[in-house]
Amino acid sequence: MSRVKKTRKFAAVKRVIGQRDARLKKNQNKGEIEAKRKSKSGEVIREIPLQSSLFFQYNTALIPPYNVLIDTNFLSHTVQNKLELLSTMMDCLYAKCIPIITSCVMAELEKLGQKYRIALRIARDERWERFQCSHKGVYADDCLVDRVQKHKIYIVATNDRDLKRRIRKIPGVPIMSVAKGKYVIERLPDAPEK
Repeated sequence: MSRVKKTRKFAAVKRVIGQRDARLKKNQNKGEIEAKRKSKSGEVIREIPLQSSLFFQYNTALIPPYNVLIDTNFLSHTVQNKLELLSTMMDCLYAKCIPIITSCVMAELEKLGQKYRIALRIARDERWERFQCSHKGVYADDCLVDRVQKHKIYIVATNDRDLKRRIRKIPGVPIMSVAKGKYVIERLPDAPEK
């Protein structure tokens, strides 16, 4: 005769209270403190008012002639694809455009040296409008994002992924970029579908 094996009961281990269990005194005190903090902060909740020119996510303040803030990356991609800046921009938007180059973008192009000399020559053209920056430092991305947040009357022309990601968080600001040998616009309500 064989002996019947006795099976062990499943999960017959002694239960241990976890460190974050609400039944412990130290965790009860933390819970009371958090509840008080939430009640204090819950009294006054202010929301930042959106601009009246926004219609859902679209900016109705954007009307021709469009003001286009140009980034360093956009200029270098324009040179690589052998595109003419103003005429290609007008073909994309079907309206008059005013390309704007900030002093930060100019400083960034000058720092890049010989490789970007053609883009620098295009940026120095007298036809484009120039904005002098009053802030310290020459990081162009921060300058463009700051300017767009203050005044939502610009289209931002860039091919920089990080800058695009930052600008997409700002409602009502269209982004222009170079793709497939032409300029492409996103988040502009009147833009033609291609």
